[in-house]
Amino acid sequence: MSARPAPPRRADFAVFHPITTRWHDNDAYGHVNNVIYYAWFDTAVNAWLIRAGLLDVARSPVVAIVAGTGCRYFRSIAFPERVSVGLRVARLGRTSVTYALGVFREEDEEAAAEGHFVHVYVERATMRPVPMPDGVRAALVGLLREG
Repeated sequence: MSARPAPPRRADFAVFHPITTRWHDNDAYGHVNNVIYYAWFDTAVNAWLIRAGLLDVARSPVVAIVAGTGCRYFRSIAFPERVSVGLRVARLGRTSVTYALGVFREEDEEAAAEGHFVHVYVERATMRPVPMPDGVRAALVGLLREG
């Protein structure tokens, strides 16, 4: 059995998206439920795409859909806490991008959780994979980081 990897650090990520936990994020065990982390990943990635002018949710002819995701947990988070989701590009393909994400408590340098999120670019009308738009690719190159 191999040793558990160390949590990523803030410096491993290119940008951050703030999140405020909500009362209903907690589960019966008193911490944020695992499914909420996946919603945070989706929110952080798509908020960045929208802020960067790369996604118009209603009109973009080419959109990215989730093809895979995963999460590893290091420490619990509970309401009421503020967190930030760190985002970087781990892999950039022709039609897909793999994001690495870290969920950080407000002041912590080490992530409470780390995850990955794979987007595949598709033509909205057909939902068939297409090459990533050049503008998207150029912006994502700026988020490439070693992990």
